[in-house]
Amino acid sequence: MPITPATETHSSSNGTTQPILLELVDEKGVTIGTAEKLAAHQPPGQLHRAFSVFLFDERGRLLLQQRALGKYHSPGVWSNTCCGHPYPGEAPFAAAARRTYEELGVSPSLLAAAGTVRYNHPDPASGLVEQEFNHLFVGLVQEPVSPDAEEVGETAFVSAAELAERHAREPFSAWFLTVLDAARPAIRELTGPSAGW
Repeated sequence: MPITPATETHSSSNGTTQPILLELVDEKGVTIGTAEKLAAHQPPGQLHRAFSVFLFDERGRLLLQQRALGKYHSPGVWSNTCCGHPYPGEAPFAAAARRTYEELGVSPSLLAAAGTVRYNHPDPASGLVEQEFNHLFVGLVQEPVSPDAEEVGETAFVSAAELAERHAREPFSAWFLTVLDAARPAIRELTGPSAGW
């Protein structure tokens, strides 16, 4: 099997390498076990813990990322600022902050929990399935991003109107609207009514 972000190993604290494991959860988000990352996404999918981050600049514009073409799942499509999976036992907040820095080279100046959402989104292109219990976070970014090219193809800051226009003409991740809609109350609280979210 080729080495991809889904099948690669990561180093543990004792220096050994091991497959990337995800935390399996029940419908209430209670941990019930673990599964290897790619196996958890094979149809019909295993419900697992995930997170989605929405970062905004001082003008209330959302930072989008275009997923790198080398990604095993949904390559080349636009999505929210950052999304991923906590390691087993890792707090979703810590995972969200960690992956935002790893993918975009930036630490949010503010990051706050914005609820959870549960969804089931098959990806027609890859045949993989996102069965996720997703922890949502919103925040601010006040420094330039420095994306990891293996993770991120492009980035863009967009207003609510610009997002609607872009979404109508460019491919977005299957889960994007689900997580955006679930996070909207917190986004509106963060950005204020004039931003239009």
